[in-house]
Amino acid sequence: MPRASTQTTTTQTTTAELTTAETTTAEATTDPNPAGATAAVRTRRIRQFARDVLGYESFRPGQEEAMQAVVGGRDTLAVLPSGAGKTAIYQVAGQLLAGPVVVVSPLIALQRDQVDRLTELEAEAGRAAKLNSTMSAGDQREALEGLGDGTVRFLFLAPEQLAKPDVVDALAAAHPALFVVDEAHCVSAWGHDFRPDYLRLGNAVEQLGSPTVLALTATAAPPVRAEIVERLGMTDPAIVVAGFDRPEIRLEVDHHADARGKELGVLDRVLTEIGEGRGPGIVYSATRKGTETIADELRDRGLRAQAYHAGLHRADREETQRAWMDDELDVVVATTAFGMGIDKPGTRFVIHSEPADSVDSYYQEIGRAGRDGDPALAVLVYRQEDLGLRRFFAAGTPAEEELQQVAGLVAAAPAAGLEDGVDVRTLRQETGRAASPLVRDLNLLEQVEAVVIDEDGAAHPAENAPSPGEAAAAARELAEHHEKVDQSRVEMMRGYAETAECRRQFLLGYFGEQLDQPCGNCDNCTSGTAQEHPGPDDHDTPFPVETPVAHTEWGNGVVMRVEDDRITVLFDEVGYKTLGLAAVLEHDLLRAR
Repeated sequence: MPRASTQTTTTQTTTAELTTAETTTAEATTDPNPAGATAAVRTRRIRQFARDVLGYESFRPGQEEAMQAVVGGRDTLAVLPSGAGKTAIYQVAGQLLAGPVVVVSPLIALQRDQVDRLTELEAEAGRAAKLNSTMSAGDQREALEGLGDGTVRFLFLAPEQLAKPDVVDALAAAHPALFVVDEAHCVSAWGHDFRPDYLRLGNAVEQLGSPTVLALTATAAPPVRAEIVERLGMTDPAIVVAGFDRPEIRLEVDHHADARGKELGVLDRVLTEIGEGRGPGIVYSATRKGTETIADELRDRGLRAQAYHAGLHRADREETQRAWMDDELDVVVATTAFGMGIDKPGTRFVIHSEPADSVDSYYQEIGRAGRDGDPALAVLVYRQEDLGLRRFFAAGTPAEEELQQVAGLVAAAPAAGLEDGVDVRTLRQETGRAASPLVRDLNLLEQVEAVVIDEDGAAHPAENAPSPGEAAAAARELAEHHEKVDQSRVEMMRGYAETAECRRQFLLGYFGEQLDQPCGNCDNCTSGTAQEHPGPDDHDTPFPVETPVAHTEWGNGVVMRVEDDRITVLFDEVGYKTLGLAAVLEHDLLRAR
């Protein structure tokens, strides 16, 4: 798929108060050709609806720019911080376009939350419905029929639904005006929540008649943005980056030398924050066992705490989420399964008992604190040895022989009479391997276009699929690339934890955004170590930030961050690398492109 050209708008300041519009809300929602209206007319209509229906007195950074682009009929990627009102973009734009809105949303709980919000506005915003696997066939049919006859304005569904021909046909017949991809970083293999089901979305857009595409995410470093645009087939998109900084969140790292000290450090930190009235909060753990152990320890110390992870029964997860939203818990101790799209504005702290798998993930997770704009706290309780767990999770390139075996079994399925494809259970019987690595193998083979996975999870040979040997070699190469990138992101998480400079400058630099002065709201700024280092504009370097460079071994990249004696480069093939500047200059390792 060719890479589309882009225009990036970076917005750092809040839009002024909304001015009185000349059109009425009714006029704004019935114009048959809003894309053909002048920018001034679109602005009036956008502001009128946002004020009268959503109660907006002003826009947050990036919101209006994205609305303008979408209502003007332009594909748009909006990268806005957590809590910055991404959903309002399609809520407003959806009213001003001549057709329904299809929203791809990755979690059923998130779909339900989004539908509930729109239902509160139904008289003005139009009816919202969801389509997912937990619904009866009759309810699913009713949702699709509602989209077709105009009684449903917004339809939320998981990407898996777009593998069903009958669903795609019904959506195409409704002629959607807008196709929204929420949590769009899931499209990218560089993204921290990559989901292979999102790979179908580019084809789905074409099958639905190529409606305007709006991709939304809170965390998208430059390579993620590029892959989102490419995967979704976005045409000349507007890319609105509203600034990654969340200055209200204080950033701290607590260092511990041994495992028991770190465990007690997590508990003590939670007790301190709750004891001083800075609650409620979230504690993230890398493992299911960790969530349960920490939750038990906190309950023993008198706190209202519950664990949350994917291994719990759905009813238990839903009850924990309900109790959290209803202020019946002081703390939720969770894996990253908890929190995506969960909007609890009064969350006062997020504490990580282990490093996240990447700075992308860490930024997303701490962004769940302080969404009301009041001061909040993000603490990483850090022991260097914990990075070994993340390196283990990031490793695991499959053997080429295993990939070839799986590819061969799928390729032979039609001749063997397996017209319904090959599912994981069959593969387990044939190979004697566990389910998780087989699912990984199928996902890799799907990415190299050797297999197609249907809505039931069964694999079929792709049209014009390569031979099993060729497919295995390509999948292995892709897996090696993913592993290099993942390992590089773990190392960037180490850099964040161990830097003596301003943590916010480090965090924002990862996303390609520069903060000229130390933030004053992180532990390194408070201790004074951050002030001992020059700012990004004060470095005398032959490789300033954003310089395209080429490395003798790692190929092309872009300079993301400059420090006293080192630079961080994001390479196309191997991800993030931090290089000693003296060695780079002495051995002529980099050249500007």
